[in-house]
Amino acid sequence: MLLGLSKIMQKPDSVLPFHTALDLHDLQFGGSFPVQEPVSAEGTVRNTAGVLVLEAVISTNLHAVCDRCAAPFERRVSWPVHAVLTRSLEREDEADEWTFLLQEGDMADLDEILTTAFVLNMDSKLLCKPDCKGICPRCGKNLNEGACSCRPEIDPRLAVLGQLLKDK
Repeated sequence: MLLGLSKIMQKPDSVLPFHTALDLHDLQFGGSFPVQEPVSAEGTVRNTAGVLVLEAVISTNLHAVCDRCAAPFERRVSWPVHAVLTRSLEREDEADEWTFLLQEGDMADLDEILTTAFVLNMDSKLLCKPDCKGICPRCGKNLNEGACSCRPEIDPRLAVLGQLLKDK
């Protein structure tokens, strides 16, 4: 979606609200496609002393498989977006990932900006919950459901100490 900003370019302190939805179902993360629903975005572009500042909130439901316990999960995510929009960059090597160039005719490409924000906010590992315990490497039991009956593996260098404890 292209957002025309010519209305607020010459008016300091003017605001242009927007609301859009992105289709990111083909976006791949770690071999899966967790975005099955539209990503909604709502925000504003504000002309602050000649600087165009985009502030928004993006949100959707993730449908994924946990990278630790391999259980499927669904989780609502919502992230704030703060970006600067500019017509040109003095030095492109100094621009950060939150600075975006306007297209011809003072248009902001919301799809590009919001997709970039979504990708940068995604965790590198998709977890069902932050404290996921994973699975037992021996029996494969999901440790979030309770402890397994496997005995802990003893480091062979400490096996002699284990023998001392058995004698007592």
